[in-house]
Amino acid sequence: MKSTIGRPRWRRNAVAAMTASLALVASACGGPGGGGSGDGDATGVTDDTIKIGSTQPLTGPAAPGYAPISKAMKAYYSYVNDNGGVNGRKIALTVEDDAYNPAQTLEKTRKLVQQDKVFAMVGSLGTAPHSTVLDFLNENKVPDLMVSSGSMSWNQPEKYPWTFGWQVDYWREGKIMANYVKENFAGKKYCTFGQSDDLGSDGAAGVESVLGKGALKVKEQYSATNQNVAPQIGKLQAGGCEVIFSFAIPGFTSLALGTAAKLGYSPQWVMSSVGADPVALKGYLGANAEALLKPTIGISYMPLLDDDNPWIDLFKEIHEKYNKGQVLDMTTLHGYMMSYAALQPIAAAGKDLTREGVIEALEKGIDRGPSSTPFAYSKDNHAGQTGAFMTKLEGLTPVRITPTYVTDDSDGPIEKFEDDPEPVKNKGIPTAD
Repeated sequence: MKSTIGRPRWRRNAVAAMTASLALVASACGGPGGGGSGDGDATGVTDDTIKIGSTQPLTGPAAPGYAPISKAMKAYYSYVNDNGGVNGRKIALTVEDDAYNPAQTLEKTRKLVQQDKVFAMVGSLGTAPHSTVLDFLNENKVPDLMVSSGSMSWNQPEKYPWTFGWQVDYWREGKIMANYVKENFAGKKYCTFGQSDDLGSDGAAGVESVLGKGALKVKEQYSATNQNVAPQIGKLQAGGCEVIFSFAIPGFTSLALGTAAKLGYSPQWVMSSVGADPVALKGYLGANAEALLKPTIGISYMPLLDDDNPWIDLFKEIHEKYNKGQVLDMTTLHGYMMSYAALQPIAAAGKDLTREGVIEALEKGIDRGPSSTPFAYSKDNHAGQTGAFMTKLEGLTPVRITPTYVTDDSDGPIEKFEDDPEPVKNKGIPTAD
Protein backbone atom coordinates (compact mmCIF):
# COMPACT_ATOMS: atom_id res chain seq x y z
CA MET A 1 0.00 0.00 0.00
CA LYS A 2 2.82 2.44 0.72
CA SER A 3 3.93 2.36 -2.89
CA THR A 4 0.44 3.37 -3.97
CA ILE A 5 -0.32 6.26 -1.66
CA GLY A 6 3.04 7.64 -0.62
CA ARG A 7 4.64 9.00 -3.78
CA PRO A 8 4.86 12.79 -3.68
CA ARG A 9 4.24 14.96 -6.70
CA TRP A 10 5.06 18.61 -6.14
CA ARG A 11 3.39 21.45 -8.00
CA ARG A 12 2.66 25.13 -7.58
CA ASN A 13 -0.65 26.89 -8.14
CA ALA A 14 -2.13 30.03 -9.59
CA VAL A 15 -3.86 32.69 -7.52
CA ALA A 16 -7.48 33.92 -7.57
CA ALA A 17 -9.24 36.48 -5.37
CA MET A 18 -12.47 37.58 -3.71
CA THR A 19 -13.61 40.46 -1.44
CA ALA A 20 -14.11 42.07 2.02
CA SER A 21 -12.89 41.30 5.56
CA LEU A 22 -13.85 41.00 9.25
CA ALA A 23 -12.04 39.48 12.25
CA LEU A 24 -13.33 36.85 14.67
CA VAL A 25 -11.61 35.69 17.82
CA ALA A 26 -12.94 32.19 18.37
CA SER A 27 -11.71 31.86 21.93
CA ALA A 28 -9.69 33.77 24.48
CA CYS A 29 -5.92 33.51 24.15
CA GLY A 30 -3.21 33.33 26.78
CA GLY A 31 -0.32 35.80 26.84
CA PRO A 32 2.39 35.62 24.19
CA GLY A 33 5.75 33.94 24.40
CA GLY A 34 7.12 31.45 26.75
CA GLY A 35 6.45 27.90 27.84
CA GLY A 36 8.03 24.59 26.91
CA SER A 37 11.46 23.60 28.13
CA GLY A 38 12.52 21.51 25.12
CA ASP A 39 15.04 22.70 22.53
CA GLY A 40 13.40 24.70 19.77
CA ASP A 41 10.79 27.41 19.26
CA ALA A 42 7.89 27.42 21.74
CA THR A 43 6.28 30.69 20.63
CA GLY A 44 2.61 30.68 21.59
CA VAL A 45 3.01 28.02 24.28
CA THR A 46 2.60 28.79 27.99
CA ASP A 47 2.33 26.46 30.97
CA ASP A 48 -1.42 26.14 30.39
CA THR A 49 -2.15 27.32 26.83
CA ILE A 50 -1.34 26.59 23.18
CA LYS A 51 -2.26 29.44 20.84
CA ILE A 52 -3.27 28.47 17.30
CA GLY A 53 -4.62 30.55 14.43
CA SER A 54 -6.63 30.07 11.26
CA THR A 55 -7.84 32.16 8.32
CA GLN A 56 -11.35 31.42 7.06
CA PRO A 57 -13.93 33.12 4.78
CA LEU A 58 -16.50 34.33 7.31
CA THR A 59 -17.87 37.02 5.00
CA GLY A 60 -18.08 37.42 1.24
CA PRO A 61 -19.41 35.07 -1.47
CA ALA A 62 -17.57 31.98 -0.15
CA ALA A 63 -18.82 32.38 3.42
CA PRO A 64 -22.13 30.47 3.15
CA GLY A 65 -20.24 27.39 2.02
CA TYR A 66 -17.33 27.52 4.45
CA ALA A 67 -18.15 29.58 7.56
CA PRO A 68 -19.31 26.44 9.46
CA ILE A 69 -15.72 25.14 9.56
CA SER A 70 -14.50 27.71 12.09
CA LYS A 71 -17.57 27.15 14.28
CA ALA A 72 -16.79 23.44 14.34
CA MET A 73 -13.16 24.16 15.21
CA LYS A 74 -14.22 26.33 18.12
CA ALA A 75 -16.71 23.68 19.30
CA TYR A 76 -14.21 20.81 19.19
CA TYR A 77 -11.48 22.76 20.97
CA SER A 78 -13.97 23.88 23.63
CA TYR A 79 -14.77 20.20 24.16
CA VAL A 80 -11.06 19.37 24.39
CA ASN A 81 -10.48 22.18 26.89
CA ASP A 82 -13.40 21.07 29.07
CA ASN A 83 -11.86 17.60 29.18
CA GLY A 84 -8.37 18.58 30.29
CA GLY A 85 -6.80 19.89 27.08
CA VAL A 86 -3.72 18.40 25.42
CA ASN A 87 -0.91 17.34 27.74
CA GLY A 88 -2.43 19.63 30.36
CA ARG A 89 -2.67 22.70 28.09
CA LYS A 90 -5.83 24.26 26.72
CA ILE A 91 -6.19 25.25 23.08
CA ALA A 92 -6.69 28.98 22.42
CA LEU A 93 -7.99 29.45 18.87
CA THR A 94 -8.04 32.75 17.01
CA VAL A 95 -9.85 32.80 13.66
CA GLU A 96 -9.40 35.71 11.26
CA ASP A 97 -11.78 36.41 8.39
CA ASP A 98 -10.03 36.75 5.02
CA ALA A 99 -13.25 36.74 2.95
CA TYR A 100 -11.50 34.33 0.52
CA ASN A 101 -9.39 37.30 -0.59
CA PRO A 102 -5.66 36.51 -0.91
CA ALA A 103 -4.62 40.04 0.04
CA GLN A 104 -6.65 39.75 3.22
CA THR A 105 -5.19 36.31 3.89
CA LEU A 106 -1.67 37.71 3.89
CA GLU A 107 -2.64 40.60 6.16
CA LYS A 108 -4.51 38.41 8.64
CA THR A 109 -1.84 35.71 8.69
CA ARG A 110 0.84 38.28 9.44
CA LYS A 111 -1.29 39.54 12.33
CA LEU A 112 -1.72 36.05 13.75
CA VAL A 113 2.00 35.29 13.55
CA GLN A 114 3.58 38.64 14.36
CA GLN A 115 1.07 40.21 16.77
CA ASP A 116 -0.91 37.33 18.26
CA LYS A 117 2.18 35.08 18.38
CA VAL A 118 0.35 31.87 17.54
CA PHE A 119 2.22 28.59 17.88
CA ALA A 120 0.81 27.18 14.65
CA MET A 121 -1.68 27.80 11.86
CA VAL A 122 -4.39 25.16 11.59
CA GLY A 123 -6.89 24.43 8.82
CA SER A 124 -6.58 27.73 6.95
CA LEU A 125 -8.89 27.57 3.96
CA GLY A 126 -8.60 28.05 0.24
CA THR A 127 -6.12 27.35 -2.54
CA ALA A 128 -5.70 30.90 -3.83
CA PRO A 129 -5.82 32.57 -0.40
CA HIS A 130 -3.40 30.22 1.32
CA SER A 131 -0.93 30.20 -1.55
CA THR A 132 -0.12 33.82 -0.74
CA VAL A 133 1.22 32.93 2.73
CA LEU A 134 3.27 29.80 2.02
CA ASP A 135 6.56 31.67 1.78
CA PHE A 136 5.82 33.83 4.83
CA LEU A 137 4.89 30.91 7.09
CA ASN A 138 7.80 28.75 6.01
CA GLU A 139 10.35 31.56 6.22
CA ASN A 140 9.15 32.16 9.79
CA LYS A 141 9.11 28.41 10.55
CA VAL A 142 5.49 28.39 11.71
CA PRO A 143 3.78 24.97 11.59
CA ASP A 144 1.16 25.23 8.84
CA LEU A 145 -1.04 22.26 9.61
CA MET A 146 -3.96 20.62 7.82
CA VAL A 147 -4.59 23.26 5.14
CA SER A 148 -8.27 23.15 4.15
CA SER A 149 -7.74 22.70 0.42
CA GLY A 150 -6.85 19.79 -1.81
CA SER A 151 -4.13 21.66 -3.69
CA MET A 152 -0.96 19.68 -4.26
CA SER A 153 1.01 22.84 -3.42
CA TRP A 154 0.92 21.86 0.26
CA ASN A 155 2.94 18.75 -0.56
CA GLN A 156 6.30 20.34 -1.30
CA PRO A 157 8.37 19.31 1.73
CA GLU A 158 11.69 20.34 0.20
CA LYS A 159 10.47 23.88 -0.47
CA TYR A 160 7.79 24.19 2.25
CA PRO A 161 8.83 21.88 5.12
CA TRP A 162 6.41 23.51 7.58
CA THR A 163 3.23 23.06 5.46
CA PHE A 164 0.97 19.98 5.39
CA GLY A 165 -2.26 19.18 3.57
CA TRP A 166 -5.17 17.36 5.19
CA GLN A 167 -8.01 16.53 2.82
CA VAL A 168 -7.48 14.31 -0.21
CA ASP A 169 -5.87 16.26 -3.02
CA TYR A 170 -7.75 17.16 -6.20
CA TRP A 171 -5.55 14.96 -8.38
CA ARG A 172 -6.50 11.85 -6.39
CA GLU A 173 -10.16 12.89 -6.41
CA GLY A 174 -10.02 13.36 -10.17
CA LYS A 175 -8.60 9.86 -10.61
CA ILE A 176 -11.29 8.23 -8.47
CA MET A 177 -14.06 10.24 -10.15
CA ALA A 178 -12.74 9.30 -13.59
CA ASN A 179 -12.48 5.64 -12.64
CA TYR A 180 -16.18 5.65 -11.73
CA VAL A 181 -17.20 7.48 -14.91
CA LYS A 182 -15.11 5.17 -17.08
CA GLU A 183 -16.99 2.19 -15.68
CA ASN A 184 -20.47 3.74 -15.71
CA PHE A 185 -20.57 6.31 -18.52
CA ALA A 186 -18.39 4.79 -21.21
CA GLY A 187 -18.61 6.36 -24.63
CA LYS A 188 -19.96 9.70 -23.43
CA LYS A 189 -18.44 13.08 -24.21
CA TYR A 190 -16.39 14.15 -21.16
CA CYS A 191 -15.66 17.76 -20.18
CA THR A 192 -14.63 19.80 -17.12
CA PHE A 193 -15.80 22.91 -15.31
CA GLY A 194 -13.36 24.16 -12.70
CA GLN A 195 -11.86 27.05 -10.78
CA SER A 196 -8.92 28.80 -12.42
CA ASP A 197 -6.34 27.55 -9.92
CA ASP A 198 -5.11 24.18 -8.62
CA LEU A 199 -8.67 23.11 -7.83
CA GLY A 200 -9.53 23.14 -11.52
CA SER A 201 -6.18 22.21 -13.04
CA ASP A 202 -5.16 19.43 -10.63
CA GLY A 203 -8.62 17.89 -10.77
CA ALA A 204 -8.65 17.84 -14.56
CA ALA A 205 -5.12 16.40 -14.64
CA GLY A 206 -6.20 13.60 -12.30
CA VAL A 207 -9.13 12.82 -14.59
CA GLU A 208 -6.87 12.70 -17.65
CA SER A 209 -4.41 10.40 -15.89
CA VAL A 210 -7.19 7.79 -15.94
CA LEU A 211 -9.14 8.62 -19.10
CA GLY A 212 -6.12 9.64 -21.17
CA LYS A 213 -4.89 12.88 -22.70
CA GLY A 214 -7.50 14.37 -24.98
CA ALA A 215 -10.38 12.63 -23.22
CA LEU A 216 -11.72 15.96 -21.95
CA LYS A 217 -13.21 17.57 -25.05
CA VAL A 218 -14.06 20.92 -23.48
CA LYS A 219 -12.29 22.46 -20.49
CA GLU A 220 -13.92 25.52 -18.98
CA GLN A 221 -12.67 27.49 -15.98
CA TYR A 222 -14.20 30.32 -13.97
CA SER A 223 -12.59 33.11 -11.99
CA ALA A 224 -13.58 33.33 -8.33
CA THR A 225 -13.98 37.11 -8.83
CA ASN A 226 -16.67 36.81 -11.54
CA GLN A 227 -20.02 35.25 -10.67
CA ASN A 228 -21.24 35.14 -14.27
CA VAL A 229 -20.63 31.58 -15.48
CA ALA A 230 -23.07 31.71 -18.40
CA PRO A 231 -20.26 31.90 -20.99
CA GLN A 232 -18.60 28.76 -19.61
CA ILE A 233 -21.84 26.79 -19.33
CA GLY A 234 -22.84 27.92 -22.81
CA LYS A 235 -19.59 26.57 -24.25
CA LEU A 236 -20.05 23.25 -22.46
CA GLN A 237 -23.56 22.99 -23.90
CA ALA A 238 -22.44 24.00 -27.39
CA GLY A 239 -19.65 21.44 -27.19
CA GLY A 240 -22.14 18.64 -26.61
CA CYS A 241 -20.70 17.75 -23.21
CA GLU A 242 -22.60 14.83 -21.68
CA VAL A 243 -20.57 14.23 -18.50
CA ILE A 244 -19.02 17.22 -16.72
CA PHE A 245 -16.39 16.83 -14.02
CA SER A 246 -16.90 19.82 -11.75
CA PHE A 247 -14.06 21.15 -9.57
CA ALA A 248 -15.76 24.20 -8.08
CA ILE A 249 -16.41 25.72 -4.66
CA PRO A 250 -20.06 25.60 -3.44
CA GLY A 251 -21.09 29.05 -4.66
CA PHE A 252 -19.90 28.33 -8.19
CA THR A 253 -21.28 24.79 -8.20
CA SER A 254 -24.65 26.39 -7.48
CA LEU A 255 -24.18 29.02 -10.18
CA ALA A 256 -23.26 26.33 -12.71
CA LEU A 257 -26.26 24.13 -11.89
CA GLY A 258 -28.67 27.08 -11.92
CA THR A 259 -27.30 28.48 -15.17
CA ALA A 260 -27.47 25.08 -16.88
CA ALA A 261 -31.10 24.69 -15.78
CA LYS A 262 -32.00 28.10 -17.23
CA LEU A 263 -30.41 27.05 -20.52
CA GLY A 264 -32.38 23.78 -20.54
CA TYR A 265 -29.10 21.89 -20.35
CA SER A 266 -28.99 18.64 -18.34
CA PRO A 267 -25.57 16.97 -18.46
CA GLN A 268 -24.41 14.43 -15.88
CA TRP A 269 -22.53 16.43 -13.23
CA VAL A 270 -19.79 14.59 -11.31
CA MET A 271 -18.67 16.91 -8.53
CA SER A 272 -15.53 17.18 -6.43
CA SER A 273 -16.03 17.03 -2.67
CA VAL A 274 -15.23 20.74 -2.48
CA GLY A 275 -18.57 21.58 -4.07
CA ALA A 276 -20.70 18.52 -3.36
CA ASP A 277 -22.08 19.08 0.17
CA PRO A 278 -25.86 19.21 -0.44
CA VAL A 279 -26.62 21.12 2.76
CA ALA A 280 -24.10 23.81 1.88
CA LEU A 281 -25.45 23.95 -1.67
CA LYS A 282 -29.01 24.30 -0.40
CA GLY A 283 -27.94 27.56 1.22
CA TYR A 284 -27.34 28.90 -2.28
CA LEU A 285 -30.04 27.07 -4.26
CA GLY A 286 -32.92 27.41 -1.79
CA ALA A 287 -36.18 25.72 -2.76
CA ASN A 288 -34.68 24.48 -6.04
CA ALA A 289 -31.90 22.54 -4.34
CA GLU A 290 -33.38 19.05 -4.39
CA ALA A 291 -34.48 19.21 -8.03
CA LEU A 292 -31.15 20.61 -9.23
CA LEU A 293 -29.00 18.28 -7.14
CA LYS A 294 -30.92 15.02 -7.60
CA PRO A 295 -29.09 13.85 -10.74
CA THR A 296 -25.62 14.80 -9.51
CA ILE A 297 -22.87 12.41 -8.43
CA GLY A 298 -20.36 13.38 -5.75
CA ILE A 299 -17.29 12.14 -3.94
CA SER A 300 -16.39 12.14 -0.24
CA TYR A 301 -13.17 11.67 1.73
CA MET A 302 -15.12 11.75 5.01
CA PRO A 303 -17.53 9.21 6.49
CA LEU A 304 -21.18 10.09 5.97
CA LEU A 305 -23.29 11.53 8.76
CA ASP A 306 -25.61 8.53 8.92
CA ASP A 307 -22.79 5.96 8.98
CA ASP A 308 -22.58 3.49 11.86
CA ASN A 309 -19.38 5.07 13.13
CA PRO A 310 -18.31 5.87 16.71
CA TRP A 311 -16.56 9.04 15.55
CA ILE A 312 -19.74 10.34 13.95
CA ASP A 313 -21.56 9.61 17.20
CA LEU A 314 -18.91 11.56 19.15
CA PHE A 315 -19.03 14.55 16.81
CA LYS A 316 -22.82 14.61 17.03
CA GLU A 317 -22.55 14.77 20.82
CA ILE A 318 -19.99 17.58 20.62
CA HIS A 319 -22.12 19.40 18.09
CA GLU A 320 -25.23 19.20 20.26
CA LYS A 321 -23.44 20.65 23.29
CA TYR A 322 -20.92 23.08 21.83
CA ASN A 323 -22.36 24.04 18.42
CA LYS A 324 -26.07 23.91 19.16
CA GLY A 325 -28.33 25.61 16.66
CA GLN A 326 -25.92 25.10 13.76
CA VAL A 327 -26.64 22.62 10.99
CA LEU A 328 -24.49 19.49 11.11
CA ASP A 329 -23.42 19.02 7.51
CA MET A 330 -20.33 17.66 5.77
CA THR A 331 -18.62 21.05 5.93
CA THR A 332 -19.07 21.10 9.70
CA LEU A 333 -17.79 17.53 9.87
CA HIS A 334 -14.70 18.69 7.99
CA GLY A 335 -14.09 21.18 10.79
CA TYR A 336 -14.38 18.54 13.52
CA MET A 337 -12.20 15.96 11.78
CA MET A 338 -9.51 18.42 10.72
CA SER A 339 -9.33 19.89 14.23
CA TYR A 340 -8.80 16.43 15.71
CA ALA A 341 -6.10 15.58 13.17
CA ALA A 342 -4.20 18.80 13.91
CA LEU A 343 -4.01 17.94 17.60
CA GLN A 344 -2.42 14.54 16.96
CA PRO A 345 1.13 15.83 16.25
CA ILE A 346 0.75 18.56 18.88
CA ALA A 347 -0.04 15.88 21.46
CA ALA A 348 2.64 13.52 20.16
CA ALA A 349 5.28 16.24 20.51
CA GLY A 350 4.87 15.92 24.27
CA LYS A 351 4.85 18.26 27.24
CA ASP A 352 8.00 20.09 26.12
CA LEU A 353 6.19 21.41 23.07
CA THR A 354 8.10 23.11 20.25
CA ARG A 355 7.33 23.93 16.66
CA GLU A 356 10.13 21.64 15.51
CA GLY A 357 8.75 18.82 17.64
CA VAL A 358 5.34 19.06 15.98
CA ILE A 359 6.82 18.76 12.50
CA GLU A 360 8.95 15.80 13.56
CA ALA A 361 5.90 14.09 15.08
CA LEU A 362 3.71 14.65 12.02
CA GLU A 363 6.37 13.34 9.64
CA LYS A 364 6.32 10.09 11.62
CA GLY A 365 2.64 9.72 10.69
CA ILE A 366 -0.64 9.91 12.59
CA ASP A 367 -3.57 7.58 13.20
CA ARG A 368 -6.41 7.56 10.72
CA GLY A 369 -8.86 8.35 13.53
CA PRO A 370 -12.20 9.42 12.01
CA SER A 371 -10.81 9.63 8.46
CA SER A 372 -11.89 7.18 5.77
CA THR A 373 -8.38 6.59 4.42
CA PRO A 374 -4.78 6.66 5.70
CA PHE A 375 -2.66 9.80 5.58
CA ALA A 376 0.45 10.00 3.41
CA TYR A 377 2.54 11.92 5.96
CA SER A 378 6.26 11.22 6.03
CA LYS A 379 9.47 13.22 5.85
CA ASP A 380 9.25 13.41 2.06
CA ASN A 381 5.46 13.55 1.69
CA HIS A 382 3.18 16.18 3.22
CA ALA A 383 -0.03 15.13 1.45
CA GLY A 384 -3.05 14.34 3.61
CA GLN A 385 -5.72 11.72 3.06
CA THR A 386 -5.16 9.35 0.19
CA GLY A 387 -8.57 8.40 -1.14
CA ALA A 388 -12.34 8.71 -1.23
CA PHE A 389 -15.60 7.05 -2.31
CA MET A 390 -18.36 8.07 -4.72
CA THR A 391 -21.84 9.19 -3.64
CA LYS A 392 -25.28 10.00 -4.99
CA LEU A 393 -28.18 11.83 -3.36
CA GLU A 394 -31.41 10.51 -1.93
CA GLY A 395 -33.28 13.71 -1.32
CA LEU A 396 -30.49 15.85 0.08
CA THR A 397 -28.76 12.94 1.81
CA PRO A 398 -25.59 11.50 0.23
CA VAL A 399 -25.31 7.70 0.05
CA ARG A 400 -22.32 5.58 -0.92
CA ILE A 401 -22.32 4.03 -4.37
CA THR A 402 -18.76 2.63 -4.40
CA PRO A 403 -16.22 1.18 -2.00
CA THR A 404 -13.53 3.49 -0.65
CA TYR A 405 -10.48 3.72 -2.90
CA VAL A 406 -6.92 4.92 -2.29
CA THR A 407 -4.39 6.02 -4.87
CA ASP A 408 -1.36 8.26 -5.39
CA ASP A 409 -0.99 11.73 -6.88
CA SER A 410 0.56 10.41 -10.07
CA ASP A 411 -0.37 7.56 -12.42
CA GLY A 412 -0.39 4.72 -9.86
CA PRO A 413 -3.22 2.19 -9.46
CA ILE A 414 -6.55 2.86 -7.76
CA GLU A 415 -7.11 0.26 -5.03
CA LYS A 416 -9.97 -0.64 -2.71
CA PHE A 417 -9.48 0.18 0.97
CA GLU A 418 -11.41 -1.36 3.85
CA ASP A 419 -12.38 1.74 5.79
CA ASP A 420 -13.90 0.23 8.92
CA PRO A 421 -13.79 3.03 11.50
CA GLU A 422 -10.99 3.09 14.04
CA PRO A 423 -12.07 3.07 17.70
CA VAL A 424 -12.43 6.34 19.59
CA LYS A 425 -9.66 6.64 22.20
CA ASN A 426 -9.49 8.97 25.21
CA LYS A 427 -12.87 10.55 24.38
CA GLY A 428 -11.57 11.59 20.96
CA ILE A 429 -8.75 13.73 22.36
CA PRO A 430 -5.21 12.94 21.13
CA THR A 431 -2.56 12.01 23.69
CA ALA A 432 1.21 11.71 23.67
CA ASP A 433 1.03 7.89 23.78
